[in-house]
Amino acid sequence: MANRLSKIVTRTGDDGTTGLADGSRVPKHSARICTIGNVDELNSHLGVLLAEALPPDVRDALLAIQNDLFDLGGSLAYPIAPFTEDKVARLDHAIAHYNADLPPLREFILPGGTRAAALCHVARTVARRAERDLVALASEEATPEQGLPYLNRLSDLLFILSRVLNLAEGQAEAMWHK
Repeated sequence: MANRLSKIVTRTGDDGTTGLADGSRVPKHSARICTIGNVDELNSHLGVLLAEALPPDVRDALLAIQNDLFDLGGSLAYPIAPFTEDKVARLDHAIAHYNADLPPLREFILPGGTRAAALCHVARTVARRAERDLVALASEEATPEQGLPYLNRLSDLLFILSRVLNLAEGQAEAMWHK
């Protein structure tokens, strides 16, 4: 495999700008870079979650999602790179699969439970932030067409997976009390 990054420290960002994949430079506080950063942060939170003991199928799903998020970040960094609908369809399938055996919710649940479930909730909230940033960016610039549905479904899946992880460990869900 060829070296993709032969030099990590370039000093080109010392002026407060960063390079996009097309060679253009934008301010580090731009909406595009903030969105890319939140997608990257979400991917990192999933990496922390993957450091936990997880059911193999959940681990496989999260690893696939990490790759998808890397693709989404790439599509945001190089605006003509595709981010395809099949990724959203895969999330829809996972949502249906994991939600099928969960008891219905009669009240809101509080984030927490096992460490893995709590980490899943943190990732869910970061997914929602990335989604909000992508909406803001899309109001100003072109964005990957399937990026918004993907982040929306991903936050739903992470909520469901937090419940699955608690259930797998016999951990009761903490219900919100009015």
